[in-house]
Amino acid sequence: MILSSFLVFSSFHLSAKPDEITVYKEVDDISLKLHIFNPKDHKATDQEPAIVFFFGGGWKGGKPQQFYPHCEYLASRGIVAISAEYRVSSKHKTTPKECVMDGKSALRWVRSNAGKLGVDPEKILAGGGSAGGHVAAAAAMAKGMDQPGEDTSVSCVPKALVLFNPVYDNGPGGYGHNRVKAYWKQISPMHNIDAKTPPTIVFLGEKDHLVPVKTAKKYQALMKKAGVRNDLHLYPGQTHGFFNLQKSKEKYRETMIETDRFLSSLGYLTGEPTLSE
Repeated sequence: MILSSFLVFSSFHLSAKPDEITVYKEVDDISLKLHIFNPKDHKATDQEPAIVFFFGGGWKGGKPQQFYPHCEYLASRGIVAISAEYRVSSKHKTTPKECVMDGKSALRWVRSNAGKLGVDPEKILAGGGSAGGHVAAAAAMAKGMDQPGEDTSVSCVPKALVLFNPVYDNGPGGYGHNRVKAYWKQISPMHNIDAKTPPTIVFLGEKDHLVPVKTAKKYQALMKKAGVRNDLHLYPGQTHGFFNLQKSKEKYRETMIETDRFLSSLGYLTGEPTLSE
């Protein structure tokens, strides 16, 4: 669907609702769900790319509705776009380790059910903001941290990552180190980069008080050393969470246009972005 006015698109996104909500995991009497947005006239027999987003909230809280606008737009461009629930400490008394377990479970469920979802199992992507960016990246890179009993023969590694001010350094001095101190080398994306790391686009405000610019530049350098693409977009004067539609329509639009172009360059989208610059 191509809409000519950004104002129309903004209203469309703010009132976005998923086409389907389905349970992907049940653990400890908790049902975790995927909020699914389908392209227009989508059918189960289609084989479209899919992207799974994980909300931010410091592993403590947050809601999948954060990424409804992103999902609605990408669905309008032909991607099955999903916003995932995962366990957080405020509701479930869990640790970051369980967040990553759930991220891996969500990606495995989408790949295992690709035939029912109208998804190409070889074109599954992931993204997220802040701690949700960490969940997406760690699901791709952390060794182990799998839900006990889960079929680990099904890959949980996405083909690409779309990360908004992501928490990706959990080492000493990095975000949340004390909360993951016993296993930080395992869960920290910064410390698990290799040649198999998915190509990644990162959006970061230069005044982010949680994820310093120097961390993003170090991450980019390590990705380059590993021979992996890392597109880093820095935004002067912007703070943590600047990309959310509720915070800035302009920055939401700018970051989604760059996301669109990144995914197009990898072959997951065709044509020009339908959000006007």
